[in-house]
Amino acid sequence: MNLIEDMLERSPASRLGIVSIDGEANRRDWYFGELIAMSAGLSGAFAARGVKRGDVVMTLAGNRIEWVLSLLACWRMGAVALPCNTMLRRHDLEHRVATANPKLCVGEEELLAEMPDGVPLMSMAEVARVLDEDLPQETPAAVEEMVPEDPALIVFTSGTTGEPRGVVHGYRYLLGQQLQAEHWFGSRKGDLAWCTTATGWSKSARNVFLAPWVTGAAAVIHDGRFDPAERLDFVEALGVNVLCQAPTEYRMMARRTALRPLPALRRMVSAGEPLDPETIAAFREATGLEPADGYGQTETGQVTANLVGETVRLGSMGKPLPGIETRIVEGELQLRAASSPTFFSRYLDGERFEGEWWQTGDLVREDEDGFLFFEGRGDDIILSSGYRIGPTEVESALLSHPAVADAAAVAAPDPERGSIVRAIVVLRDGQSGDESLVAALQEHCKAETAPYKFPRIVEFAAELPKTSSGKVKRAQLRVEAA
Repeated sequence: MNLIEDMLERSPASRLGIVSIDGEANRRDWYFGELIAMSAGLSGAFAARGVKRGDVVMTLAGNRIEWVLSLLACWRMGAVALPCNTMLRRHDLEHRVATANPKLCVGEEELLAEMPDGVPLMSMAEVARVLDEDLPQETPAAVEEMVPEDPALIVFTSGTTGEPRGVVHGYRYLLGQQLQAEHWFGSRKGDLAWCTTATGWSKSARNVFLAPWVTGAAAVIHDGRFDPAERLDFVEALGVNVLCQAPTEYRMMARRTALRPLPALRRMVSAGEPLDPETIAAFREATGLEPADGYGQTETGQVTANLVGETVRLGSMGKPLPGIETRIVEGELQLRAASSPTFFSRYLDGERFEGEWWQTGDLVREDEDGFLFFEGRGDDIILSSGYRIGPTEVESALLSHPAVADAAAVAAPDPERGSIVRAIVVLRDGQSGDESLVAALQEHCKAETAPYKFPRIVEFAAELPKTSSGKVKRAQLRVEAA
């Protein structure tokens, strides 16, 4: 099996694949014939830089065509794609490099400056030269024949109990997106679908372009900052049929724009955190549609959804996808691993899941009709604006500041973001907890780790509540924040 042969080359060269919008709102249409040829050329450039089957290629770029082509080039030649979020900072990247041992990093020039030494780099300018038909081209790498469990993609978790872990997905994960694409995402042949998630998250590759493509649709990518009014204008002007956004983006559009009918739009979906009833009601009133919530994890892919053809159940993350087996044990959602076509192969450290039932760590309840409702995390993950933030990363960043003796990070409710990071900080002797130090700690966190993780609330305390074994009682701190 190979994605290039099994999907792209079996489609007409004239089939629309990508509609890209740059930061200046310029549109460019990309067709399958172009995507095949350009990704083939890029695979040759990767091979010339020493990349071979099984090697890891990092990407450090936004939602732009070079990112899509880099992933396609990897999958053509049997390399393993490691897409990274553009907001990662040196510490985050050092951890990924040490764990994944990439042979090459393809990225935007200003982002590559954050990369640790020792990794060969390929800038967007170099990619542009490779794609320039007027310049000599490298011989494309051969299309490798892969088996379902051969590694294809690495995505890092949010790091709930320590550093983020690299999750390895096999090639079956790529074509296994057919299930959720048909039953949750909902795109159809001839549609234009837009999944707005940032690169580097598990939902990015699978829903930015794979889900549209396996259903015959084309994908929109936008390399620019989120602006609610502009997003609404783009959806209308492009004639988007399927929109997939984070709950925070839906909330901000509902609260900061004048929502209006969108005649071309047929389906809206959301995942990452529960979507509030007020936002759903606002879209229903303006568009006649309700965002259909769904649920999945980095390790599992999509598990549940408000299914295509069914009425959206307000506040619910839906039902298991067809064929997916789940159960609830003491309030925790569990997944029968063998029932999922997108369940992960292993962690980068070599650990594999050998059991029957995967414990998600998420607490749910089930109503009389079989709809599931998210009740909270069994661990300490913070769900903010669609991002999953591990408290340990925030705490580590705070503890690296000379004024901080101890720190804990928990979720605090927020009307737009769902939750925000709340930090409780114990200062070293002689330090004063004033507003200037709050600002300094926030800026320090932005510099040490991805900016979306910084604590929007910083409070000072004489000590942190801890167990007899010295573990922070985050559950107690969460109650205080509620």
